[in-house]
Order: sequence, then structure tokens, then C-alpha cells
Amino acid sequence: MHYFFEYNWQVRNEWFALCKTIPRNTLYEKRIGGIGCFAETFFHIVKVEYDWICDLQQQPIRDLDFQNFQNFEEIVQLSKELNFNVKKYLKDWSSEKESKILHMDFGGGNYIHCTYGEALRHLIAHEIHHIAQLSIWAREIKITPINSNFIHRGICIDT
Repeated sequence: MHYFFEYNWQVRNEWFALCKTIPRNTLYEKRIGGIGCFAETFFHIVKVEYDWICDLQQQPIRDLDFQNFQNFEEIVQLSKELNFNVKKYLKDWSSEKESKILHMDFGGGNYIHCTYGEALRHLIAHEIHHIAQLSIWAREIKITPINSNFIHRGICIDT
């Protein structure tokens, strides 16, 4: 499972590098589908990953608002900052946590009941889903998206 987190982080960082070459107004321009724009999608990916890890650790979640991140570099820095906690949690992952149950009740019939392993796999799929949306938007603005191939990234074997 750790391999897929490494994959997502590599792809995310490659997207960050690409986005630094795209004008700010393009990164923040509202688009059809997805979260709304490139910048907000990255903010969402980073925040959701961090929030779930906090939930799994039964730690409070930082109140973060996209409106406070109107410079793309701030989102990149937030990713680096919050990723430290995620990496630490994954480093301490054990098979005993795999089937531990996470219960979260948000009221009004809205709740989450899943294993910790399911939650981590959801995070992996969540980022891949949003990276696909970014790829569509990149093609719409005539930019070649980041290669999302898992192979040849040196994640599972040394290249």
C-alpha cells in the first residue's frame, strides 16, 4: 500500500512543477467538473489526505480554507508540511491497524464506518481520481499532462 502513496506523491510533485509554469489566472480559473479549478483541486487532495490521517489517529483536524491559499506556492508548501504527518503515520503502519474499525458520525444519517485499511485505500483512489480530472483540464488548455504510469518510477525496484 505504501507504494501507491509514494506513487501519488511523485505524481503530485510532478504536477506541482508543471503548474509552476502555468499562469496563476489559469490555475485559479473555474472549470467544468471536478472541484472547480487546478489550484482548488490540489488543495482538496492535500487537505483530504491530511484530514483522513488525522481521523485515523484520532487527532483534531486543522481548519483550512482554500480562500487563504490564493498563491499556488502556498498550496505546494502546505502539501510538504502536511505530508510529514502522513508519512509518519504510514511508517508506523502495522497489520493490526488493517482491520481496526473507524467510526465517524456527522449527524443527520451521514456517517463513515470502515476499516483503517479501507480508509487508506480510499485515499489512494481519491488522489488518482482527481489527477485524472487535472489531466483532462490540462489537455483542454493544450498542456501535456503528467505521465501517470506506475512503471519506471523506481518505486518497487531500484532503476
